[in-house]
Amino acid sequence: MDPTLLLSVGAIAIGFVLLIWGADRFIAGAAALAQDLGVPKLLVGLTVVGLGTSAPEMFVAAVASLQGKTGLAIGNAIGSNITNIALILGVTTLVMPLVIQSSVLKRELPVVSVVCVAAVLLMADGHLGRFDGTVLVVGLVAVLIWMARMAKAGVPASGGDELALDVPEKAPMGRALFWTLVGLVLLPLSSQLLVWGAVNLANAFGISELVIGLTIVALGTSLPELAASVAGALKGEPEIALGNVLGSNIFNLLVVLAMPALLHPGAVEPAVLTRDGPVMLALTGLLYLMCIGWRGRGQITRIEGGMLLAAFAGYEALLLIAG
Repeated sequence: MDPTLLLSVGAIAIGFVLLIWGADRFIAGAAALAQDLGVPKLLVGLTVVGLGTSAPEMFVAAVASLQGKTGLAIGNAIGSNITNIALILGVTTLVMPLVIQSSVLKRELPVVSVVCVAAVLLMADGHLGRFDGTVLVVGLVAVLIWMARMAKAGVPASGGDELALDVPEKAPMGRALFWTLVGLVLLPLSSQLLVWGAVNLANAFGISELVIGLTIVALGTSLPELAASVAGALKGEPEIALGNVLGSNIFNLLVVLAMPALLHPGAVEPAVLTRDGPVMLALTGLLYLMCIGWRGRGQITRIEGGMLLAAFAGYEALLLIAG
């Protein structure tokens, strides 16, 4: 194997490991530090923990955007959403069928659907600019306010837990600050390493940066969600996977997609509008139908999970052919 190619693959692998571990340390440290400083636990859960779960995608998109790799950043955001629904929920429901709570149909799924449609409409003119990024950020603020109100009202979210996310325990100020700084150092460095390796790999095989973002980068940055969802299913709590996926998909579009829009405005590749955006919308719609139930059943069965996995395999094959 070409030494440069081997180095690129190694950079991607090491970048993923450091990125995921760095995000975990940052969330734990920042959440504990915020509590030490007297920030309400609810606010910590909605901001540090909630947004922190999208930290891998966010930092990769930011680094890629600053380097002018807009296609990779957009591909990461949309590809992560596709991966979350088709791969993560597909695998989880094969482990254990997913029973749907009514709150999902009334609140979470409609919000995800609106955000997905809005994101595609913002890109429909073939350009992702700072106005579009501003709209996404405003949408993020609106969603956070909505989540805070639901949590304060004690409204149960999918899985029966409060909308406030699981906040790490307090830690001594020194330790919390240390892990926060470790995360803040590792996240941009590992993102830089990952983007460098991914771009080199794309160039070596003549694959577009968009496709690399939709495949390797999207899959890698979705690994934490995959691990958490499968672990939940094995513990007999597969409904955690749905709340995990829905929350991640909202933040991926409102935060991650805002990165290229704000940091490096530019053209949106036609394939995003003719292939990737429609696939994301179709999968979101399919998930909606599965949650409603084909025959009035609020459950995602193993057969339907297999359908999602088949859709994911077909989409990945299409990308490799088109790449």
